[in-house]
Amino acid sequence: MVTNDKGFIPLKHRVIEGLARIAWNGEVTEEAKEGLIRELSPGPKAAFRCCVYKEREILRWRIRLACNEDASPKRKSSNVIQVIDPACEECPISSYSVTDNCRLCLGKACQNSCHFGAITMTDQRAHIDPMKCKECGMCATACPYSAIAQLTRPCKKPCPVNAITYDENGLCVIDDNRCIRCGQCVHSCPFGAISTKTHLLQVISAIKEGKEVYAMCAPATEGQFGKDISMSAIRVALKKLGFTDMVEVGLGGDMTAAYEALEWSEARKEGKKMTTSCCPAFINLLKIHFPDQYHENMSETLSPMAAVSRYLKAIHPDCVTVFIGPCMAKKSESQEMGIEGNADYVLSFGEFSSLLRSKDVQLEAEVSPYQEASLWGKNFASSGGVANAVMECMRERGEDTTDIKLRACSGGKECVTALSLLKAGKLPEDFIEGMACDGGCVGGPSRHKAENEIKKSRQSLLDEADTRKVLDNLKNYPMDKFSMMRDK
Repeated sequence: MVTNDKGFIPLKHRVIEGLARIAWNGEVTEEAKEGLIRELSPGPKAAFRCCVYKEREILRWRIRLACNEDASPKRKSSNVIQVIDPACEECPISSYSVTDNCRLCLGKACQNSCHFGAITMTDQRAHIDPMKCKECGMCATACPYSAIAQLTRPCKKPCPVNAITYDENGLCVIDDNRCIRCGQCVHSCPFGAISTKTHLLQVISAIKEGKEVYAMCAPATEGQFGKDISMSAIRVALKKLGFTDMVEVGLGGDMTAAYEALEWSEARKEGKKMTTSCCPAFINLLKIHFPDQYHENMSETLSPMAAVSRYLKAIHPDCVTVFIGPCMAKKSESQEMGIEGNADYVLSFGEFSSLLRSKDVQLEAEVSPYQEASLWGKNFASSGGVANAVMECMRERGEDTTDIKLRACSGGKECVTALSLLKAGKLPEDFIEGMACDGGCVGGPSRHKAENEIKKSRQSLLDEADTRKVLDNLKNYPMDKFSMMRDK
């Protein structure tokens, strides 16, 4: 039974694991889904909500998302990130509350400024009725004692593009036309009311059908599961699950760096500023909020994930490619961006771990010389790693990079600032490396451990890698068999 002290993340993973076990054993029917709900919430007492009826309804919404369906049975959305309304109802509705600074003044400026009748006076202070409050903020502005505080709800706080608002019932609403799919809101919600669609059942189905299914593990994978779990160990576990093989996406980092270096060199000659192409949330930010810069300044090179997928499909034409990493925006890149040859499916680290448990496969230390990426490609996982790899390729081609000015943006708000300067023509740097997560991909919303643990374990693993050059490494791969440009 799930208890309150375990939180919503283990519960979400139990839902995914339970569905995966059902899928491995047979068909995921409505009866099987309801059986899983009863297993997780057996009753008669509630395990993690106010009553079993509510927690079972929340589980139904979670199961729909885990089946790659819309969370709501009535509301359609193209966004991979969605709101579980019954869970969101637990959150305080009003963003405004009256503090002890209230003097119950005779002027009643707060009450007079409210057009919705939401403010009354008690014996001690003014009171805001959350059911009537429309969160316009007029009362806070009017109060002469600054006694009314605005509380930013935790889902809204990390959103760099103000894509989150609330409906008349106080439920979170994600504006699909503003959302960049960065996923920062997902684990910021303490009620677990925001989650993503999952491709797990499609992956299991492809494996069971006997298709060639290749896993593509993000550079950020190294360090996520401890210092003893290398890419080789991940590869062994994936084969036990039924995957045909695995390729580390750090190889795609090498590919992307080599081709972006060519673009940067041309842009440098023309005096043109450029942005990188690796982070899908950053690309969404450009495309949605800075469309002119998207068309004028963005690199046309594929992301590492798309590059490895095209490489695999070039040599295995009928294969299925599955990206595994800490990024929720990669689901958007796979399903929404329409890049030909891109990954068919994307799994987060949490979903990958649930998949392992569903077949009772454990990650075990593995000593192997397996390495497909240079250290430069592996370091795409960290802020500054993309730009450093691109400049390394320029140096390997004999270019002098000492005068290049770089701006490595770590986190959505830094990206917005840099792009605002670019739009205004005031950016002092030549190139922008944009990563929507703090610290880069290693700080992604689906990271498996605390960031400091990941970095320590990661460095231990990277210390064991050889120091091959990027361009030398790519000589081992058929780069002439596929295009590295987004629009082929």
